[in-house]
Amino acid sequence: MPNEQESLFAAVDALLEEAAAQDPLPHPDERKRLREAAGLSQDQIAKALSVRRETVTSWETGRTAPRPPKRAAYARLLEGLSTLHPVNAEAPGDTPTPAPSINAVNATPPPATINGVNATPLAINATAAPAPTINAVNAAAPTAPVNAVNAPADAEPRANPAAPGSGAEPRFREGAGRGTAPQGPTPTPPTVNGVNAVNAEPPEAALEAAPAPTVNAVNAEPSAAPATPAPSAEPTPTVNGVNAVNARPPATPQRPRHRPHPTPLEGNGPLAVLTGTGQAHTTAGLVLDHPTTGGLPALLTWALGPDAGLRSPRLHRNGKDGDPLLVLTAPALELLGLPLALEDRRGLRLPDNHPVIKQLTKAKWQLTRRGFGPWPRIYRPATPSTGRQCVQLAILPWGALDPRAWGEGTPDLPAPELAELLTTYASRVLTPRGSTAVTGLELMTALRPPTRAARDEATNTWVSAPVPGSLTRPVDPAPPEAPDEHPVVAALYPRSHQRTPAEVLDEEAYDWIRDPELLTDAECTRTHAVGIDVNMAFAAAANRLPVGLGPATHRTGPRFDPKLPGCWLADLSSIALDPRLPSPFTPHGRPPTGPAWYATPTLAYAQELGHDVHPTEGWLRLDHGPYLDAWYTRLRDAYMATMADLGVTSTLPEPEFLTAMAELQQHSDPVLKPVLSAIKSTVKGGIGKLRERPQGAGYRPGEDWPALERPTWRPDIRAAVISTARVNMHRKMNKLATAAGQYPIAVLSDCAVYLSDGPSPLDFLPRTPEGKPLPGGFRLGVSPGMVKHEGTQPLLWAVQMLDENHNPARHIKGHDAAADGE
Repeated sequence: MPNEQESLFAAVDALLEEAAAQDPLPHPDERKRLREAAGLSQDQIAKALSVRRETVTSWETGRTAPRPPKRAAYARLLEGLSTLHPVNAEAPGDTPTPAPSINAVNATPPPATINGVNATPLAINATAAPAPTINAVNAAAPTAPVNAVNAPADAEPRANPAAPGSGAEPRFREGAGRGTAPQGPTPTPPTVNGVNAVNAEPPEAALEAAPAPTVNAVNAEPSAAPATPAPSAEPTPTVNGVNAVNARPPATPQRPRHRPHPTPLEGNGPLAVLTGTGQAHTTAGLVLDHPTTGGLPALLTWALGPDAGLRSPRLHRNGKDGDPLLVLTAPALELLGLPLALEDRRGLRLPDNHPVIKQLTKAKWQLTRRGFGPWPRIYRPATPSTGRQCVQLAILPWGALDPRAWGEGTPDLPAPELAELLTTYASRVLTPRGSTAVTGLELMTALRPPTRAARDEATNTWVSAPVPGSLTRPVDPAPPEAPDEHPVVAALYPRSHQRTPAEVLDEEAYDWIRDPELLTDAECTRTHAVGIDVNMAFAAAANRLPVGLGPATHRTGPRFDPKLPGCWLADLSSIALDPRLPSPFTPHGRPPTGPAWYATPTLAYAQELGHDVHPTEGWLRLDHGPYLDAWYTRLRDAYMATMADLGVTSTLPEPEFLTAMAELQQHSDPVLKPVLSAIKSTVKGGIGKLRERPQGAGYRPGEDWPALERPTWRPDIRAAVISTARVNMHRKMNKLATAAGQYPIAVLSDCAVYLSDGPSPLDFLPRTPEGKPLPGGFRLGVSPGMVKHEGTQPLLWAVQMLDENHNPARHIKGHDAAADGE
């Protein structure tokens, strides 16, 4: 029987679950801003949502709120617009407005009002009375302190590491641009007529001690004089509450930065890097002492205790707190009696008879089924008195950090930088629990746990219940969705049988080249082959994608429903498409030759192109939902925040974006570039893990393998994501072809190569008469779904690649991108 506290907590969790059932909406002012930023009218919104224009007006003023099912559609619209038009400001009313000051030493002047509006001036190196104002009619004061000395207690602190075990959020060193983004509101720089005034230069000489006159101050009442005026500094005149003497705007206006909300750090952070000297490096340069005697069992006990203070808060209220991560360097292995290399190179496991494993067994620690390899997870069974006890290890000399995901040289970084790198990734994505692929898969479960506490009406007790919208139990795939080794396939076909397209679902990414004979004379006169690559293509495809949550149901002769996830047997071979484009229905880009199985997004696109779709059979998932939405949002925010830290923001104009991306390639940041690489690898690896194949020399086709026991072993979801990404790619290529006569010569996954008269994507991407990107086509930018410059090669190089039947998209950067994990 659960105790009273557990019952109360479970009741609160149930209330939170009920409150979260409503789709969240931004502040009414933000709703209006997003619509206007996108150039949409209220009539357009009303028509799309089948409501009256007055209803949209009420939503934007906050008089009323949308109700289901309109609410979910409106929330989806606003979320999409917020991705295209991010904002740096907080929602109105979220933030108190402290008195502004620039280099203000204990300066707290009383506010003056003009026509009832606070016109408190900005004090410069002053302890005297507030400065007079010039043209300060209805002037609003700036809202945040800048370079304040002895600032108020609620001002954001400088980089001071939290004391061990204090629970305060540690800060990264100033200027590093790494780690967790600020959790509070971002201060707004003061401005002079809309220009950033932080860099305004002070006057060359101080004014006389007499108070400066007020000029054009309408109905402005003077502030009370201070008890002790400053002996040497006269208050500086201000315009709109900002220093107006020699004020100069910065050379380049500051751009708003994307501010995601990563998991806040607790305690000393989620992990520690051990150097073998008795020291553990954690967040913000903090160094802890750990036991050097007692072997690995003593170290595990320390990691779970208050002296270490390693904490990783849950990402969902129904989830579990993360396990502490200990990263072991080569000297740490020697200290613990572990080998620097594994003898079992195939299984990558420490032998069961190793002394360290015997130590663990004696201390009643256990290993998970994957054993003691590069990422061992060590635990004690939970008890009512101890609760959950589990520690994750990452063993660097054994290859825990794959260079294809984390970059070359990352395992060899100094311990403080490595701790900062992994903590940044943990705060923005998840504390690593294995390879980036494993972490990507576990992130899905962390964001949408399978179970929650619920009251059993029959017994009036709290029991475990499924979380709506989650994957709650393992299900068998439909026969077309299952890989060849699966028991479902083994029961239907002989072992040597080669399945045809009418027997297997083949939804993979593009790998296509155009027939060189189809190159036109005009294309052959161009000088360059330019590659463009879709940012986070699989993540963008997962956004708002309905996927099956339960088992598949078989139907014969079903009516096609583009909103119903599943796979369908249909014949699309009669659809004639331009041969200069890859077919959207096959990964190799050649037209289908007969009936084949297709995921819902592929068949829906055939319908979108104007073709009748008549499936003869289907395996459909009647229980479905946008399971991957939270996963997409988390990884999108991690990606955007890291790119912003590297100097690439969503507000850059296209030429500046291309310049920033070119500079990024030369960037030598040893922390942020590996984090960026790992985030992208987490996306692709996580989707790939949804259909993990059996491993090990002892496996026999037709047998179960461990991955099948996971609720997240879902090849149908993987197929839906890849199908959507491929369709999205074709939709944009088709738009360029029909609107501008531009056809790719090669496509590989999310990279397309076009022939161009110049080396830049700007030399071939079409524009509207107004100079804007072609609607529905490729758009340059940092956001997921937009494109970046992948590489440029000479025309003759590209033609030779085609003649030799090689894919130019694979080598457009000068190396094999796929082999390098891109």
